[in-house]
Amino acid sequence: MNYGNYYIGVGRRKEATARVYLKEGQGQAQVRTNDGKEKNLQDYFYMEPSLCEDIYQPLKLFNKEKDYVFFVRVKGSGFHSQAEAIRLGVARALLKVYPDYKTTLRNFSLLTRDPRRVERKKIGFKKARKKTQFSKR
Repeated sequence: MNYGNYYIGVGRRKEATARVYLKEGQGQAQVRTNDGKEKNLQDYFYMEPSLCEDIYQPLKLFNKEKDYVFFVRVKGSGFHSQAEAIRLGVARALLKVYPDYKTTLRNFSLLTRDPRRVERKKIGFKKARKKTQFSKR
């Protein structure tokens, strides 16, 4: 759907949720965190710039990284999970603009949500799978 010239895509990974607002522009990206601060994408992922390249991957497939501006509202989890959630949101928003890109995005697994999550701790174990040390005597 088009909400006032924006195409919205939602991406999730572990506990991270990213809502991406994509529209035509000059290729900038802004991130708004949970506390309301806005930062440039490179400033937000300052500790690992390769995450920015992963986020732009759906746009780079079609040489559209300079054609669109996107704003992101992201919360939860860590930086890697947030980057993957943003990438999924960008791919889903791009799919709303160009529905015929679906096969290419799917072939590069950019439309697939990663289902892996943290396994819960079990009773009698120290962690999810770590048992207490066995003593024979």
